[in-house]
Amino acid sequence: MRISRHHISWRETVKEFNSDPEKGLTEKEARIRQKKFGENKFPEAKPFSKFKILIEQFKSPLIYILIIAGIVTLALGKFTDSIVIFLAVFVNAAFGFIEENKVSETVKALKKILKVEAIVLRNGEKKKILREKIVPGDIIFLNSGDKVPADGRLIDAENLKISEATLTGEWIPAEKINMILPKKTSLADRDNMIYMGTIVEAGQGKAIITKIGMNTEMGRIAGMLKETEEEKTPIQKKIFGLSKMIGIVIGVICFFIFFGGIIRGQNWVDMFETSIAVAVGGIPEALPIVMTVILAVGMERILKKKGLVRRLASVETLGSASVICIDKTRTLTKGKMELGEIFAKDEKFALEIGIMAAQSFIENPRDNFKKWKIDGSSTDNALIFGAAERGILKPSIDEKNPSILRFPFDSDRKYLTGLNRIDGKLELSFCGAPEKLIELSKESEIDRKEIRDKLNEFTKRGLRVVGVAYKKIGHLETEKEKIEKEFHNLTFVGLIALKDPLRKGVKEAFKMCQEAHMRPIIITGDHQNTAVAVANELGMEIKRGEVILGNNLDKISDRELRDRIEKIKIYARAEPRHKMRIVEAWQKKGEVVAMTGDGVNDAPALKKADIGLAVGSGTEVAKEASDLVILNDSFEVIVKAVREGRVILDNIRKSISYVLADSFTSLFLVGSSFVLGWPLPILPVQILWNNLVEDTLPDIAYAFEPEEEGIMKRKPTPLKAPLLNKEMKVLIFGTGLIDQFLILILFWILWGYLGLNLDYCRTMVFGAMCIDTCFVVYCYKNLRKNIWQINPFSNKFLILSSVLVFLFFALTVYLPPLQTLLKTVPLGFGDWLILVLTGIISMFLIEITKWWFISRKMTERE
Repeated sequence: MRISRHHISWRETVKEFNSDPEKGLTEKEARIRQKKFGENKFPEAKPFSKFKILIEQFKSPLIYILIIAGIVTLALGKFTDSIVIFLAVFVNAAFGFIEENKVSETVKALKKILKVEAIVLRNGEKKKILREKIVPGDIIFLNSGDKVPADGRLIDAENLKISEATLTGEWIPAEKINMILPKKTSLADRDNMIYMGTIVEAGQGKAIITKIGMNTEMGRIAGMLKETEEEKTPIQKKIFGLSKMIGIVIGVICFFIFFGGIIRGQNWVDMFETSIAVAVGGIPEALPIVMTVILAVGMERILKKKGLVRRLASVETLGSASVICIDKTRTLTKGKMELGEIFAKDEKFALEIGIMAAQSFIENPRDNFKKWKIDGSSTDNALIFGAAERGILKPSIDEKNPSILRFPFDSDRKYLTGLNRIDGKLELSFCGAPEKLIELSKESEIDRKEIRDKLNEFTKRGLRVVGVAYKKIGHLETEKEKIEKEFHNLTFVGLIALKDPLRKGVKEAFKMCQEAHMRPIIITGDHQNTAVAVANELGMEIKRGEVILGNNLDKISDRELRDRIEKIKIYARAEPRHKMRIVEAWQKKGEVVAMTGDGVNDAPALKKADIGLAVGSGTEVAKEASDLVILNDSFEVIVKAVREGRVILDNIRKSISYVLADSFTSLFLVGSSFVLGWPLPILPVQILWNNLVEDTLPDIAYAFEPEEEGIMKRKPTPLKAPLLNKEMKVLIFGTGLIDQFLILILFWILWGYLGLNLDYCRTMVFGAMCIDTCFVVYCYKNLRKNIWQINPFSNKFLILSSVLVFLFFALTVYLPPLQTLLKTVPLGFGDWLILVLTGIISMFLIEITKWWFISRKMTERE
């Protein structure tokens, strides 16, 4: 059986499928074929169960490390330590589960379950059946407003126009025919074929079904999704690398401590417990929780801006996007016709002629025109609504100039005709192909050369152009045959240009993308002229060689594409496989690629891209393949989401810097005491309390940090950029060394010099680490500026967390159950002053370190 039937006649197709154009299939034959070919639908994906969502939360290297530490401490009988570690694991899982389950439920709520019906010919009679029951060989009938139920070959087409934007990207409805087309005709130009999921905009048709379900064009593209590997997000890859590094470092240190102690004659159980203490100190227990919360808060912020993030880990990827592949139709543009420019001596007169020729019907003509429901072709609807916006109302025109006859669009004539009685006389109004009407016109109200020049200009700008003409006829005969004889010697009035306008706010959002150093690439199934016109309107300044057609893209190799890709700004007449190639080529260049789209044709590329962005009015296939659904279809949401993504990335870096600095302090504090032969200055359970209770709250507060000045003027973070940049490394190790030095000095003075009680000394060290948090957290509000260059009180959650740190530590030294659990003793007023002074000195030294690094970096730039 042939893959497509556009290059053979409909009669051959009917014969091939053993059907009958007048009687269709018998019910018996239809049942046999349904058993053979199955139902006309796509296999439904199993819903993501709540249990699976929960299990996914444990798939993190840091979680694995925590679980191992928890099991080891449990085996050693350290039940308190073990309980706290497992508590950290389950708190993280709870946060992630709640947020991702919320998204899952939202996605379910957005899905609309619609039963699509189709009119088929069975046993010689027309009947309505569910789309799922259609089989190959069925004869179906199409009418305006119908959704095409399956792929087929047209038998009849009467003024049939079908919108195929969701499949081909072409915004202008395809004018369908039943004639044979050349074998090499591209998908977008196969006007004798119909495709599942497209919409009938006007006219009527009759077709034989050739493909159903997964064998349709839509099904083929949906099937490509299964073959497309889903990439891990950059942050997932980097966190995995960071976790691996932390695990190796901790493992090496613990190894040397354990075996070093045994060589020195220490008890192996004591050494094992010390190694566990080092591991507990080095593992950033709060990091998985904080990462989940920051991403969840970012997800909520984006949702408020009308963007639904479908995968939690995808949130930060937006901030790294360096290339945005944009589908033109319904993403940059509205995807429907609107009245554009008019070239005529009298614009009002030209519009009046156009709407008198129009065939569309207004269901509620007495309502305000903004509420009109207009049934008809997209061209007629655009004319009628556009004229109304300019004060020319069709109901008023019809009342003043009653309609006598209507002559629908004909593929041979290529124009519409209306016969109206005007001031007691008959007048013909014509609207259609300009070339045809110019040819039929004897007179013209404007210069013919000017008409052709303007027509050429409009066409190059990607506008759809119709001409308008009229003819007054003397007799009052209204028979169709006699009136049709008057279709000559017309008076040409002018040209009316129709456009697919830009969405509101797109131009400004597009400019912001460029300012943010993101490269926008337009990929469309539309014509080259249309795409270039839109790009010019957006201010892209397209030059020669910066546009490539889909068929030319097929002629170049992947290597050639990679070599040329940075010069190409527009891909016109693109098909799904082209979009996949483009995304892959950019990814091989090391770029973080975002892909926008709405149609079935976009779905594979949406899934392949680092971040897939689907518009809310698009197909379910596109939404399922995406990472972010733009609920209100506005391109502005993408820019807002990118801004939020950058804020999230900043806040993740601040959070990681702080939590690793604290873990670094704990690690070297315990390690240094072992090297010096001192007792542990702080107990493992105290480290856990500090890491989980005292540090987690301030760390979570970074999720609410406002955006930094000039965030959308920076370049995107490169894909290969390490998670820990220079600023972060300086702060992490600088803070660790400063805090370690101060706390070790404090411990030595209290225990080694003054010889005070060990429990008291450990309580003071524990307090120094906790209270230090209240001051040091403000050092991480901005990694590029010092605290005196920013507003340190811009985040009320951070302020609140500082206060709570004080309160929680106070509870550990004054509340008996916590005293027992954490082995602390009560502190006096003087002790508190020492702890506060330690925190202030620590903050001052860290800011000096930052100032030195920032100054040095600025000098290097100069």
